[in-house]
Amino acid sequence: MAAAAAAGAHSLGLANERLRLLEELEREIGAALQCAGTVILELSKEKPNERLLDRQAAQFAASVQKVEAELSAQIRYLTQVATGQPHEGSSYSARKDCQMALNRVDYARLKLGELCRACEQSPQP
Repeated sequence: MAAAAAAGAHSLGLANERLRLLEELEREIGAALQCAGTVILELSKEKPNERLLDRQAAQFAASVQKVEAELSAQIRYLTQVATGQPHEGSSYSARKDCQMALNRVDYARLKLGELCRACEQSPQP
């Protein structure tokens, strides 16, 4: 029982970490948009500050790279979870195994019921 509680707490910790990473990703997207806005604003000026443009463009590119890398990691994670491949944060495989076991129990119960009815209907010697 303690092992199940520890596994549940571990799974919750992994879920919280995933949410934290998504929040960080959201902030990074905001930073990229802020940089893009600054570049557009600066370009609209008659004499844009080239150093500011270069710095903001570099920050934008770095933010986009971080976002792309993290989104790729999130997609890989979701692909693993969705396909039932075992990994540290998924309970899908265990739930699937449990459901299949319940289906087998139901089938065995059905067949035993049929056998019982067949035995009751056959003439006694």
